[in-house]
Amino acid sequence: MKAYIILENGVVFAGESFGASGETVGEVVFATGMTGYLETLTDPSYCGQIVVQTFPLIGNYGVIPEDFESPNTGAKAYIVKYPCHNPSNFRSENNLDAFLKERGVIGLCGIDTRALTRIIRTSGVMNGKITAAVPTTADQAEAQAYTIHDPVAAVSAPAELTGTGRRRVALIDFGAKRGIADALAANGCQVSSFPHNASAAQILASKPQGIMLSNGPGDPADSANAAIVETIRVLEKSGIPLFGICLGHQLLALAKGHTTRKLKFGHRGANQPVKETATGKVYITSQNHGYEVVANNSSFINVNDGTCEGLDYGNSFSVQFHPEARGGPSDTAFLFNRFIQRIDAYAPR
Repeated sequence: MKAYIILENGVVFAGESFGASGETVGEVVFATGMTGYLETLTDPSYCGQIVVQTFPLIGNYGVIPEDFESPNTGAKAYIVKYPCHNPSNFRSENNLDAFLKERGVIGLCGIDTRALTRIIRTSGVMNGKITAAVPTTADQAEAQAYTIHDPVAAVSAPAELTGTGRRRVALIDFGAKRGIADALAANGCQVSSFPHNASAAQILASKPQGIMLSNGPGDPADSANAAIVETIRVLEKSGIPLFGICLGHQLLALAKGHTTRKLKFGHRGANQPVKETATGKVYITSQNHGYEVVANNSSFINVNDGTCEGLDYGNSFSVQFHPEARGGPSDTAFLFNRFIQRIDAYAPR
């Protein structure tokens, strides 16, 4: 069935519908990963967004529930050049089309994803609307008017306990990928997850030896996040080591007096190079964010554009990228060990 996407600047792409049918409006972003589409689709950080995959063939290893990063899908819609309808993988339980139908996620295929990506890179991230009818000026206006407000509340999960390790870590869930809790558990931690609106008193009552600030969607400076920033400010003053990833990095930075700003088209994919300023070493990282922290004392910087990729406050630290990297490179998994070292220094055994 014919389907279209109209961008807020009026550009229209015509393709074919797959996945769920219907129409939707969202912020159009591109992701550069060659693999990891299941992790992308189940990453809560994509809440409110229409995801475009730059790699042309998506779905060739099927649908593998063990690889999901959360029980839900984050993206509002999914755009690929060629979806694979006949995957080959002994772990696969379904194909991409069926998965999107089951989750109610609209898919669009057969368009020139390279041309769409070039528009976003040139003009910046913009909204768009997918529709089965030929788009009109009313559809364009609807795309222009779309905003994402308080997406963290929409994706934050209730309390959960993960792992049986001897170190107690409180994970504040702003839309956490499962890989973060799994990485902490693999490093000897018992992880107690808290929802985004948990108070500092509630979190401290669990007597954590470390606090993890998770990834999540949206603008960190959204007024809806003000209470979260204040909670983090209280937690940071407690002296307990904090480790922030992605949105957690940005929210910790706001709590420490930094500012944030929107990037032109963000960093989304598994091939982002970052340099550790203290050592000069370059690592390839997995990333998914549209905002940056404004800072001149970064512990990591993005090699491509020089933006802040990490900050170190002594007891606490944070990174913009994903050291748990599912899917993506594992170059920076050592940061979990660094967090463990700070936990042990704070609460020696």
